This record gives sequence, structure tokens and C-alpha cells, in this order.
Amino acid sequence: MSPRSARLARLSRSVTFSACHRLHSQSLSDEENLKLFGKCNNPNGHGHNYKAISLVLPLQIDPVSGMVMNLTDLKECMQAAIMEPLDHKNLDKDVPYFSEVVSTTENLAVFIWDNLQKLLPQGILHKVEVHETEQNVVVYKGEESMVK
Repeated sequence: MSPRSARLARLSRSVTFSACHRLHSQSLSDEENLKLFGKCNNPNGHGHNYKAISLVLPLQIDPVSGMVMNLTDLKECMQAAIMEPLDHKNLDKDVPYFSEVVSTTENLAVFIWDNLQKLLPQGILHKVEVHETEQNVVVYKGEESMVK
């Protein structure tokens, strides 16, 4: 068998979870919230079947295991970072993070990113995708504000 150069591969995994929320900013009046968020500002909330995809950076395929990362480890991280805090929850009432942050899909992606960052090996998370619907998708790569 001839020696081969190191090969890189990206690894991704997806989970689906159900949650409800109400788009409502405490910084706005009820009228402003209704104008901004429309039917998504319903006082009783509304639900989604979200799909979250985590993608790790290209990593070298281990010549012994043939893996870049054990999928079981990634599955366990996603269970702890996404499924346990979010699945079958009212985001606004059951998840402390959203008590002061509007539960948009953008902020949900940030929440998932931050949780995964705490559990995965440092520096390997490349991006998080959150699909609110088939048409609405947010991609977050850990970017900070560009405002100076």
C-alpha cells in the first residue's frame, strides 16, 4: 500500500426539534411589536419544527479510525446543546436566554452556536444552520458585530 497524503473532510449532523415562541421585543410597544412581527406576535405564540445542522471545519481523517471525529461524540454534544434545552419547549418561557432576547431564528442560531462551542473541541465548529421552515434558513458562523 503506497503512502497517501493527508485527507481532509468536513463532518455535519442534523437534528430536528419542535418548539414554540412569540416574536416580541420588550423594547417596543404592543402596537410596534404587532406592526413589526405581524401574526408571529400572537400572544399565544406559534410553533415550528426546526432543523439544526452543525458543520465542523475540515479536519484530517485519522488514518487509524478513518474518522475526523466520532459521530457519537457529535451526537452527544448536539443532544446537550440543542435537544435538551430546546425540544418541546416554549423558547420565551422555558429557556432563560430568551427571557431578554427576542426568540428569532437568528438569535436561536447564536444560542445553539454558543452552546456547541462549550462542548466541542476548541475551534472546530464551522457553522450552524437553523431551518425554521423550508424557506427560512439562518446560517451563523460565530461572527461578531461589524460596528466599531
